[in-house]
Amino acid sequence: MEEKPKIVISSHSRRPDASAKEFAFGQADLPGGALTEYRSRAFTAFSRTKMPTTSEEAWRRTDLRNFPADSFALPAEGAYQDLPAVPEDLLKPLTSNLHGGQIVLLPGGATVDLDEKLAKKGIVFTDLKTAEREHPKLLERMIAKTVNPEEGKFAALAGGFSQNGVVLYVPKGLQVEEPFHSVLWGPGANLAHLSHILVLIDEGASATFVHESASPTETGTNSMHAGLVEIQVLQGANLRFVELQSWGKHVWNFSHERVRVERDANIDWIFGAIGSRLTKNFTELDLAGKGAVGRMSGFYFTDGNQHLDHDTQQNHLAPNTTSDLLFKGALKGKSRSVWQGMIYVAPGAQKTDGYQANRNLVLDDQARADSIPGLEILADDVRCTHGATVGKLEEEPLFYLESRGIPRPDAARLVVEGFFDPIMQRIPFEGVRDRFQQAILEKMG
Repeated sequence: MEEKPKIVISSHSRRPDASAKEFAFGQADLPGGALTEYRSRAFTAFSRTKMPTTSEEAWRRTDLRNFPADSFALPAEGAYQDLPAVPEDLLKPLTSNLHGGQIVLLPGGATVDLDEKLAKKGIVFTDLKTAEREHPKLLERMIAKTVNPEEGKFAALAGGFSQNGVVLYVPKGLQVEEPFHSVLWGPGANLAHLSHILVLIDEGASATFVHESASPTETGTNSMHAGLVEIQVLQGANLRFVELQSWGKHVWNFSHERVRVERDANIDWIFGAIGSRLTKNFTELDLAGKGAVGRMSGFYFTDGNQHLDHDTQQNHLAPNTTSDLLFKGALKGKSRSVWQGMIYVAPGAQKTDGYQANRNLVLDDQARADSIPGLEILADDVRCTHGATVGKLEEEPLFYLESRGIPRPDAARLVVEGFFDPIMQRIPFEGVRDRFQQAILEKMG
């Protein structure tokens, strides 16, 4: 994604960047299908774009010199048959009733299930390969409409070579109560899992979509994921989008994601990240129509040597738009988090109301959190605020709990749970909340 530069003063001298390894993928690896022209354009961008280095502002805190790009292969058709299966916990219904639809993306394959009643109403919820065969005209309304594959090396990689993806279309005026659920399951060593998520919520429609990316940890190996997420919420529409990441600790994870919200439409976007070895995530919210509203809620918990870098952008492109961002993170071990945020207000986007906050809880002395909020305001009748905090566990609440007979480890766990609770309550499904709360307990363990 096109990252707006942020001016940051640093006292650290910068080491010269060594040449990064390059991917071994070539034009012969491009999938066929209805997206041939798009993929060809993405491949051109991929071929001419070098691997990002720390000399670029957006990447200065995320070093890829140890990234083994040349070691990855694309999964062969049916590769999932010889790899660990999806855990049943990931496939459980999100509510007491069945899903509106569920898609499982696998290495070299996919499974699709959509309620027949919803299909008869014109809803499309399928995998990318099927959509290329059966809905090429619909894809023309969705592909490259928010994310340009020329926005970066990994955007071009995912755009050109994605073997798997999800396509969700909700027709005009249709209010869908049943949640849609997709799981990207990425087991295996030295594999490149490439995905493309496409969502179009038509005028006056509403839906809930939960997308999860996960894999087992395979010690002593490397794998990677590169993905694109393109979402359009048209006039008067509403979307609740929950995105959860629990990649194994051998996975290098990269994504470019953008939501475009039109007049009087609304997006409630919820993130959760506990996995991966390294993550670099570009997340952008375009409030493109008057009265558009966007809320972004995120949590992350790192331990060991994990490195998670989230780059968020709230773009107010029209008058009377509202954005609200809250990201919270906790860090243990020698892990590191980076959050870079920007609120951009375009000329003429008067009556903008923008807010962003990042709160970090550092639980070990060797953990590090970098928090960099930013504002770029080109209109004069706005209200925009931001804030960032990095701190340790306060002794006062710990002492209070210990004075009531609670052992210190349990007291610390309770304080961390309370720190994350405002974000957890925004996750609309109890089963998903329970799974991530259990992951937090394990990291505290």
